[in-house]
Amino acid sequence: QVQLEQSGGGLVQAGGSLRLSCTASEHDFNFNFMGWFRQTPDDRRELVARVFDDDGEIDYLDSVKGRFTISRDKDKNTVALQMNNLKPEDSAVYLCYAEWYANGGKNMAWGRGAQVTVSA
Repeated sequence: QVQLEQSGGGLVQAGGSLRLSCTASEHDFNFNFMGWFRQTPDDRRELVARVFDDDGEIDYLDSVKGRFTISRDKDKNTVALQMNNLKPEDSAVYLCYAEWYANGGKNMAWGRGAQVTVSA
């Protein structure tokens, strides 16, 4: 079973930057995609950004476009999220996520989550 280890997060003032990183336990593993969700204070879970392993396609939540950058290093089996120009509405628990297909079905793994708090 794939496990995801997260690092990063914390408290920052509006306009500041933070970086999140996530390492998968399995090497040379072809995921469908890896990415980041966030759980907001009003209990919404949003897909923030994801990157597909086969073609490198990247998707972003509209509200983070131009401010957040997702990157994937297959050699190190990591995915990172660089968050710039942070806003108070970005405050949430950020969770690393990986999805892959095996044994005829879709499989997924979640990181433990990291709190990101942006003060006004």
